[in-house]
Amino acid sequence: MEESSLSPECPVCLQVYDGSDTVPRVLPCGHSACQSCLGQLPERFPQTIRCPACTQLVKFPSSRGPSSLPKNIDLLRLCGDPSGRGNGDGDEKLLNSENDRPHQQFFLPDSWSNEFYTKWRELILPQDAISVQEGGNIGSIDPASLTTRHCFRDSRGVSLFPLFPMSGVSDPAFRFSYLFRVMNSLSRMGDDVMNELTMILGVGSRQCKVSGTYGFWGHVEEGICYLVCERHRGQFSEIFSDYPNGFIGRDDGNGRISDRLSSFAMIGLEICEAVMSSHEKEFILGCLGLLCVNIDNFGHISIDLTEVLVMARQVRATVAEFLSGRKTIGSGDFAAMFFNLLQSGVYVSPDVLLALLKKKQVTTEDSLGIIDSASYGSDVWAVGCMLIKLLVGKEFTVESWRLGGEEDMDFSVIYEKWLGDVSSLLETKLFDEYQTLCQMLLGCLNLDRRCRPVLADVWKSVRELLTKHWFDNLKRVEVTDEKSFMYCLILGKLCQMSDEVKETSTENDLHEINAGLENHNGKEDPEKDLGESLSQENVKCKELRSHLDCVTGLAVGGDLLFSSSFDKTLQLWSLQDFSHVHTFRGHEHKIMAVVYVDDEQPLCVTADGGGGIFVWDIGSFPLGNEPLKKWYEEKDWRYSGIHSLAYSRSGYLYTGGGDKLIKAWTLQDCTLSCSMEGHKSVVSSLVVSQGALYSGSWDGMIRLWCLSDHSPLTVLGEEIPGKVSSVLSLKAEKDMLVAVHENGTIKIWKNEMLMKSVQSHRGAIFSVSLDGKWLFTGGWDKTVSIQELSDEERCCIDLRSVGSISCGSVITALLSSQGKLFVASADRTVKVYYPGKQ
Repeated sequence: MEESSLSPECPVCLQVYDGSDTVPRVLPCGHSACQSCLGQLPERFPQTIRCPACTQLVKFPSSRGPSSLPKNIDLLRLCGDPSGRGNGDGDEKLLNSENDRPHQQFFLPDSWSNEFYTKWRELILPQDAISVQEGGNIGSIDPASLTTRHCFRDSRGVSLFPLFPMSGVSDPAFRFSYLFRVMNSLSRMGDDVMNELTMILGVGSRQCKVSGTYGFWGHVEEGICYLVCERHRGQFSEIFSDYPNGFIGRDDGNGRISDRLSSFAMIGLEICEAVMSSHEKEFILGCLGLLCVNIDNFGHISIDLTEVLVMARQVRATVAEFLSGRKTIGSGDFAAMFFNLLQSGVYVSPDVLLALLKKKQVTTEDSLGIIDSASYGSDVWAVGCMLIKLLVGKEFTVESWRLGGEEDMDFSVIYEKWLGDVSSLLETKLFDEYQTLCQMLLGCLNLDRRCRPVLADVWKSVRELLTKHWFDNLKRVEVTDEKSFMYCLILGKLCQMSDEVKETSTENDLHEINAGLENHNGKEDPEKDLGESLSQENVKCKELRSHLDCVTGLAVGGDLLFSSSFDKTLQLWSLQDFSHVHTFRGHEHKIMAVVYVDDEQPLCVTADGGGGIFVWDIGSFPLGNEPLKKWYEEKDWRYSGIHSLAYSRSGYLYTGGGDKLIKAWTLQDCTLSCSMEGHKSVVSSLVVSQGALYSGSWDGMIRLWCLSDHSPLTVLGEEIPGKVSSVLSLKAEKDMLVAVHENGTIKIWKNEMLMKSVQSHRGAIFSVSLDGKWLFTGGWDKTVSIQELSDEERCCIDLRSVGSISCGSVITALLSSQGKLFVASADRTVKVYYPGKQ
């Protein structure tokens, strides 16, 4: 068994070659695979397959079959030799390019998960979607900026609820994108807060009786992230102000009491329905008031989630003010706090108030006789207060019990005294025929929430003021409060955040609040360096100056950075301390391209606009001043010289230039092996990856060439409709190809299929770099755009804007390597961005 396992085997099926069933056939690249497996490999292009050993694209005679390929006699001999230990596959290092090396951690951190992004991305409104009015809490939304989840023509009113500060305060040089700042703020909130937001969005988006939610919006100037909710034109409290005595508080001659009770019933029914709709989602509001009620153009009532959230924070602020840091509270203080909220029009039941104190770890000196937890009955209490307020108006508050000199009484005694006053008030205002309604409303205010009626019964009692249906006597399915999980808005962590968010607009405050939220959730933020590393200068920028003209190219090899320039020099820099190491001179024309050759003898190759190709020895120190080799293309006055370079570990150096040709040179003897024709304009970019040569041209096309025989494989882009834009730079990694164009467009190809096309820059993009999932582009607009490339779903590719770096000059070359970003500019400088803590 051991000898058999060491025998040569097929890289596809892993069967040992035997010369009969498993016959090794030699591919043009030199590797072998068994005859049966070769016949089943998919063709990437006509008559072309990818070698299973080195992944190079090679020609394959599919019409004649794999039997037309030569047998690997040497492997068959090894199979017959028990001591044979080779597999005849050759040196797999041959065609592995620099793209296949493992990526080092870049100075940008890992962002949120793909699942998190997919779930929340559509809920983030564009930066220009909201127009804020004076006061900052209301505005209007542009329908053109919304997704298909919301369809309407005209702008609509919205209310804004401040959630938390936006993370990623921008450095003067580095600017996080709007999407990244909002998304990262959400990702920092922790699971508890995000689950609460999911509940709120679910209630608001699916129930017509609760104001809809549009999503999240970041106010860039304030640095605050808001929850955006639907706002109707009329607030019910403003309309109700015309009825200070309520619907039956006083007979002022404006109709019979039955007519006014009908108006009350219409409103009361819809208030009950709105709260019941939230209970269907196991969602308890916890506090209510007439300020939370909106009325639309058709006179229908809905609950404004924004006002409920604001009221919840108001309750928490009142509680904090009464406590003043105390951890123990007496019965009288509890009563004072309770009635203070009641008289201000904020209806929060005693059980919710006690549950809030419990969450703050505050104990009461005396037993209050209250269950310290929230339930659906807690909202029944608040609805009862609202209905009584609608009936009797200001007398409900004015006639409410005041503490006077009875602070030492038990809260239950105080509460029963107040409840008796309310009962007397209702009995005075309502006739005997409405005593059923009176008893139902008083039942809503029962101190024991278990004895309060269910909201459906309250709704039924109010509806009887209008009509009595025959099916009222049918068995009703009761809505119980015995659920395994019920979310109470006022007790949640979202309302536990400080309501002074808008006053924390300075950078230090933003970081402190973000840190507090992370600590509050009991988790350390694994991406802490994200915003802080830049704003606190943990990400460093080193400027390298030595060139006398525009920098045209960058390359990294070993511990050295190479930069070429129009000044006809090649500069070498140390990656350890960024010191200048050496200057190579000799070119007679502007250097247009540079490439590092990672071979047995490390080399650097430069090419200029006059067709000169110089090979520099960088493996022997001290470095010399003369090139190891140099030669010139055949000069043609009609064309500019060489524009692009690439190297294949098969030993070929590829040049692309103004003569529209791609030339393959044997680097060992500097001879021209072949010329590849096909492009109709300057060949601006070359890259070798995954066994193929990619070429981009000013003609807007991208061509693929076979590395083994340099035959054409396919053309990318010729079938795409629209105006052709010049390809200025290419970057390939694994099965991904990124092309940037003169019109500012980025196109991403995967397995030679166009997956993404986006307009990313205002003007030409001169360079692109891809480091794992980080995509860097820069060009005429003097800005480096940083985007995260995600293809986890395989069927589609997404580009997520992370941020940008303003460079002050046209960007001519980009390179990301070894966890650093190198930016070359037309102002003769090379800037290096790297982590401050290495």
